Order: sequence, then structure tokens, then C-alpha cells
Amino acid sequence: MKRRFALKAAVAALAASGIVSLPAFGADTIKVGVLHSLSGTMAISETVLKDTVMMTVDEINAKGGVLGKKLEVVVVDPASNWPLFAEKAKQLLTQDKVAVVFGCWTSVSRKSVLPVFEENNGLLFYPVQYEGEELSKNVFYTGAAPNQQAIPAVEYLMSKDGGSAKRFVLLGTDYVYPRTTNKILRSFLHSKGIADADIMEEYTPFGHSDYQTIIGKIKKFAGEGKKTAVVSTINGDSNVPFYKELGNQGLKATDVPVVAFSVGEEELRGVDTKPLVGHLAAWNYFQSIKNPTNTAFIKEWSDYAKAKGIAGHKDKPLTNDPMEATYIGIHMWKQAVEKAKSTDTDKVIAAMAGQTYKAPGGFTSTMDPKNHHLHKPVFIGEIKSDGQFNVVWKTPGPVKAQPWSPFIPENKGKKDEPEKK
Repeated sequence: MKRRFALKAAVAALAASGIVSLPAFGADTIKVGVLHSLSGTMAISETVLKDTVMMTVDEINAKGGVLGKKLEVVVVDPASNWPLFAEKAKQLLTQDKVAVVFGCWTSVSRKSVLPVFEENNGLLFYPVQYEGEELSKNVFYTGAAPNQQAIPAVEYLMSKDGGSAKRFVLLGTDYVYPRTTNKILRSFLHSKGIADADIMEEYTPFGHSDYQTIIGKIKKFAGEGKKTAVVSTINGDSNVPFYKELGNQGLKATDVPVVAFSVGEEELRGVDTKPLVGHLAAWNYFQSIKNPTNTAFIKEWSDYAKAKGIAGHKDKPLTNDPMEATYIGIHMWKQAVEKAKSTDTDKVIAAMAGQTYKAPGGFTSTMDPKNHHLHKPVFIGEIKSDGQFNVVWKTPGPVKAQPWSPFIPENKGKKDEPEKK
């Protein structure tokens, strides 16, 4: 007994000195990583995705786990700091030895971690709409590509039902997702006969809070005779002052409709939505969608939020599109691990091809056999006075993603599947 105790003490001392490393937990669990900002400008959107992972893991564990093992969540906070995302991703893969990571919101955070996942052959599930123009064997994109959100939204604005817009304001946060999405949209608008003189493009930094001047410019641009619409790719907590200023200046949806790609139920929580009634958002899911699967999803979240005392949600539980995409991604990963009978990255990647899951949005989502993107329905919703959305337009069924936009000429001939490296 003394010898065994002495040996344990010696190993512990070596571990503390960094000469040897000890596993954090036994081999009886499968570790999953969460890489979402819990502080900083993006916490308004990302914190709830951490909670969604925790809820889904609890659900899976209550039903016996995966391959007979319980899932164990390892949470890190990259704090809306893009280089820190890469550092934390490396920690999850090399120190914590997670089998999979669910995380990132902004494209700049995803671009930051991409080399880390590729170099370490890790697995990332990315749950947010993005600009496309990327395919990696190590990433599964469960949010929308531009043809599953941005293009249908602008087509709707140009239609009679959407107000027959002839002029467009492309307003975004200054980073890769808004700039690339707007490059695609400008090319798309050109293809529809819209001239550059009828397109205004503006960007603001992360965390920007003074939208008085920009909304003044939008009013002036809209007052030049043609029906104008705003396409917003503002991300994070800047949405709160933007929408407040929209209300302050009386820019109503009947005059200049705004369609947002990063504003859902969660972002509207801190805003008086009464002046915003009729403004739009384009997503692949809304909480207000009526079907039994969504009713069960909302109840599960509501019960979990109340039981855990989650800030804001214990009194007013809200679900949104990236939460649904996170939920689908975890369940598909579980199915793929069980099909592969292994958490080995390459085996799970192979088993992910063609996975299906009945989504709360009301359709069966399918993981494309080649391009690592989900086939998803598209919904356009109008903001209601209670901060929910009334669906005013939807696709007849799921839409296959186009990671490489046909509206970017240099994409011609690019393969619709990740390269084997």
C-alpha cells in the first residue's frame, strides 16, 4: 500500500512539473468541446449555443449516451477574441482530447480555427449561416450557405409580395462574412438589372453603437424616388443599438423594410420590437413554426432553461435558428459515431454522408453526401410586437447548399466537395 501511494505521489509530482501528462478523466466518457464566446461582443448570440450543447448532451446521456459511454462537455471561452479561438481550439483537441467540437459564430472565428482543425485532424460542427466560399473535410456546416438565406431573401424583397424593391442598402459589420455575402449579393443584383448607383454599401466595426448618422444616410438614399430595402449583416450586440435607432428615427417596414441575416429571437430580446413590426429576418428556422417536433424542442429547452436557471430564458425561454442547427449537428454526429462504431475523425466523416434528422423546422434535414452542408428549408419572417416572427414566405422543401456561389465568376469549375488531403 505504501509503495502504491509513493508511486502515485511520484507520478503526480512529475505531472505537476510537466514531465508527464495525466488524462483529465477516465476512458469511460467521450469528450465533446464547446467553442463559443461567453463574453465580449458576440456573447449576446453565442452563450445560448453553449447551453444548447449542454441540454442536448444531457438528453443523449439520459438515453444511454453514445457507444455505451456518457458524453462529457468541455467548455472554453474564446471571449469574442479571434486569435484566442485558435488557441482554445488547439487546447480542446490536443490537451482535452475531445472527439468533436461544436462552436464558432463569426466567419473570422471559423477562419481562425480552420488550420488548427485541419492540422490536428479534428472535427468542427459550425452552426451559423455564413458566406460560403469554403469547404473543409474537417468541418460540417449546419447553418445556411448564401443560396439558403441571402439570395432567397433579396429575391423576396424584389418580388411583389416583398415590396418590389429597386434600390438596396447592404449594411454589415466589417469582416469576412458581410463583405463576401455583399460581394455575392451585388453580383446577383447586377444579374437582375440593378445598377451600382442603386446599391449603397456601409460597414461598421464589431461593437459599434452609434447608428444615428448611418440611418440618416439610409433615409436620404431611400428618399431618392425608388423603393428601397436594407439587407443587414450586422452581427453581435450592435444589433441592439441599430434596431433602437431604427425605431427612434421612425424608419418603418412599410417605408424601408430591413431584412436581417443575424437577428433572431435572442437578439431581439433586449429591444422594444413594437416600432420594428414588419421588418424581416431570413433563417431556416423560427420558434413560431408550428409542428409536433418543434413543440417538443421548445418544451425541452423551456424545461432545461428553467431547471438550470439560465439568465433570461428561465422566465422567457426562446429558441432560434443557430440553436436548431446546433441540436441537429449533435444528433447527426451521434448517429454517425454509432454507424462508424468509433469516434475516429475519418470514420465519423465517412459516416456523416447522407445522415438525416427530423428537424424542429418541420422538414427532414439531410447532410449532403459530398459537400458537408445540410439541405435546409428557407423561411422569411416578419417581426411581431412580441419579438417573435410571422413566417410570410418559405421554400416548398429543403434546399441543397451551394458552398461556391455561382455569382462569383472565379468559382467556375470548383468541386462541390472537400479536397482529400
